[in-house]
Amino acid sequence: MNFSLKIPFYISAIFVLFCFSCNNGKEKKPNKVIFPAASGAQSKSAGNGLDKSPMDMIYFPPEYPILKMSGKMENDPYVRVIYSRPQLEGRKIFGEILQFGKPWRLGANEATEIEFFRDVRIMNTSIKKGRYIMYAIPYETEWEIRLNNNLYIWGLNVDSSYDIANFTIPATTGERKLEVFSMEFSPNNSGADLVLGWDTLRVSIPIFWTP
Repeated sequence: MNFSLKIPFYISAIFVLFCFSCNNGKEKKPNKVIFPAASGAQSKSAGNGLDKSPMDMIYFPPEYPILKMSGKMENDPYVRVIYSRPQLEGRKIFGEILQFGKPWRLGANEATEIEFFRDVRIMNTSIKKGRYIMYAIPYETEWEIRLNNNLYIWGLNVDSSYDIANFTIPATTGERKLEVFSMEFSPNNSGADLVLGWDTLRVSIPIFWTP
């Protein structure tokens, strides 16, 4: 290669090295990932922090997951309930926000679910092992509790044509005011009572194990 041809070659090489050194001197920024903005309730929840009606799960026997993991219980639980827990926040709930004689999802958000891991009996009605929606029609002195097999629905859209059983349970007044809607199991002689409480109101659903 003669000298006249080498000059353009050297100039090109110097230019490439100059561009490479300039690019290396700059801070490389990671690719920005832009997520689409959430809409409706999701964006409101994201802006206000955690859900004000958090989901809860209760078992009978109580503390079943701990018993299972520690090897103290090998069998399935008897029953499990999944629901969300709204709060009073200074409101009068029963008779105003929740109107007597109209369906209520027994919580907030998604429909409340109850799962029986064996056949049971409630108020002399036999219920097969399985998973059900549970909702209520509250009145001043009693509640109608209904089981429904139309799963995976929003709590306000329960279709009563899928009801498989209903029970009328007395409504009583508790000594302590509960700020958050709560459910818990209490042992009885042949099973467990599912106790519902909010404000000073209490409803106890007797569940008996089928031999």
